[in-house]
Amino acid sequence: MKEGLTLVQRLNAHPDSRCWFVSWSPTGTLLASCGGDKAIRIWGREVDEEDEYECVTVVNSHTQDVKHIVWHPTQELLASASYDNNICIYKEADDDWECRATLLGHTSTVWSLAFDADGQRLASCSDDRTVKIWKESPSEGGQGDLPWKCVCTLSGYHARTVYDVSWCRLTGALATACGDDSVRVFKEDETADPEQPVFSLSAQVKAHTQDVNCVAWNPKEAGLLAACSDDGEITIWRFQEGD
Repeated sequence: MKEGLTLVQRLNAHPDSRCWFVSWSPTGTLLASCGGDKAIRIWGREVDEEDEYECVTVVNSHTQDVKHIVWHPTQELLASASYDNNICIYKEADDDWECRATLLGHTSTVWSLAFDADGQRLASCSDDRTVKIWKESPSEGGQGDLPWKCVCTLSGYHARTVYDVSWCRLTGALATACGDDSVRVFKEDETADPEQPVFSLSAQVKAHTQDVNCVAWNPKEAGLLAACSDDGEITIWRFQEGD
């Protein structure tokens, strides 16, 4: 059999707008999409149809373009980032998906999100040049009934928009992609109070000649980081901690 890609299905997901992002749930049974129509759509397989997907719900919790979506690593819990400066957390209830929390704190577009290895914390990055760490908390959260609160803000490190954030699930290192053409890596102080985590800048490099759009840690090889840019290039870096 000849190798190649075969089109299985074409979904008219976000008519008359850009579809910004797609993401599979951790079980692989659901697909989420987001777009310029301010909507999030969740897709599931039709009954008795192995490869046919249908829209099971449409959620309209944002007031502007939805730029990014990410699933919790072990639960069917979905987070979204938007041009409206907010983050929304979604969970299924009574066979329908609902926004269960709105995380407020960024003052400009939220471009990307990343869960840590166990999904108890969420990192967000923004046009406001900050990275925020959100943590599940039994006592308080954003607006809604899922308890998340901002426990740390990384500010003063980025000269321009932070377009992407990637949380290494092997080492806990946090990498960012910035409009100042640079990649940065932050490490957490393991002796700090987990309710007030401390992250410090561990490495910084001018990785490209134009905006860095995305960073991604290798899921199997600790310290291996890839970045891509408006300059058309991909760079691969190895992060090594000092003594």
